[in-house]
Amino acid sequence: MIERYTLPEMGKIWQAENRFQSWLKIELLCCEAWAQLGKIPQQTVKEIKERARFDIARINEIEQEVKHDVIAFVTAVAENVGEGSHYLHMGLTSSDVLDTSLAMLLVESSDLLIQDLENFLSALKEKAQHYKSVVMIGRSHGIHAEPITFGLKLALWYAEMKRNLHRLRQAKQTIAVGKISGAVGTFAHIPPEIEAYVCRKAGLKPAPISTQILQRDRHAEYFTTLAIIGASIEKIALEIRHLQRTEVLEAEEVFTKGQKGSSAMPHKRNPIVSEQMCGLARLLRSNAMASLENVALWHERDISHSSVERIIAPDSTILLDYMLNKMTSLIKNLLVYPENMKKNLELTQGLIFSQRVLLELVQKGISREEAYRLVQRHAMKTWRGEGTFREFLSKDPEITQYLSEKDLAACFDLNYHLKHVDTLFHRVFQNDETRGMSKSLD
Repeated sequence: MIERYTLPEMGKIWQAENRFQSWLKIELLCCEAWAQLGKIPQQTVKEIKERARFDIARINEIEQEVKHDVIAFVTAVAENVGEGSHYLHMGLTSSDVLDTSLAMLLVESSDLLIQDLENFLSALKEKAQHYKSVVMIGRSHGIHAEPITFGLKLALWYAEMKRNLHRLRQAKQTIAVGKISGAVGTFAHIPPEIEAYVCRKAGLKPAPISTQILQRDRHAEYFTTLAIIGASIEKIALEIRHLQRTEVLEAEEVFTKGQKGSSAMPHKRNPIVSEQMCGLARLLRSNAMASLENVALWHERDISHSSVERIIAPDSTILLDYMLNKMTSLIKNLLVYPENMKKNLELTQGLIFSQRVLLELVQKGISREEAYRLVQRHAMKTWRGEGTFREFLSKDPEITQYLSEKDLAACFDLNYHLKHVDTLFHRVFQNDETRGMSKSLD
């Protein structure tokens, strides 16, 4: 039996029903505001609100003829309102409805994305605390560098995602702006009081100034923020892909019962979610680029941005919602192999302690250049597999004249590299307020 597909909450935001409902809300709020100014009888507004409804099939039918979505919508609603329908859309231009509605839908989407980010942060924090002291090799340029802990790696991801949470909240504030200012933004046919009323009731702020549209730098900031969050997800996913390599295998995505990794090779366990995340992040960046190209429009408005936004607004928000949920599940169920981390830590026969040896020699009075020469000489022999790093050092009189056996033992002490882990964790998590931080609009 095929499981019935349930449309996620984010998808419902962008369905035609919800979009047209936001349009209707704006039209009715305008009627309410006109009534407060004495331009529409209160009884008429009451009757309009009681009768106002729409049928999507009828809207589509009218649009086939008029080739204009807002006109089709207003016409379809007017057919149901009857007497008093001439007050609908009074003094408005289409973009008053479209841009204010888009802001409402993006704010609604932002609330879900903020919740997604908070869930992801919780998963990262839990894993970071669990693996706080699990030692692994830190890598630079893909090459073994010095010891870290897996908890530190997760804490780093957490800190970045917390910055992304801040960015998203800021982007939500930037986009939570409406405009009801008429054909070129001059309020020639509709007073600013209408805009103030509608925006307040819709949970938005009025734009300080607009043309026929809200300026698209706001939208560019919003979609670029989504792309940055996607890039952070890609960064984490790329690292997991490396950690799951057969030669590394320090962590891997969970492989569920009945799952198959390859149609040809039964042994395969592939990092499919992480690879998917890396691919999907590219789409978010592409959409962000499109939003940047929407900023420059002709004069007081053209419609070159409109067609783009009809695609990137639902696509980017739905996509990031999906990515965050997938990554939360991935991190919660991540398989971690401390024994492989330990094994990999020891692969280079002690080379990871070379800097400590270098610094100890410098502390003993040798020039840095000379100390580097001495240490690198033995490091290169160790790279070639001729022996262990510590063995070479302990047999070199140029080194042992400065470093005793006790000194060398201290240089190879793993705990030396981990002495500030608690400090780092305190710095990352001391002001942890990821839950309940969603703030209402001013």
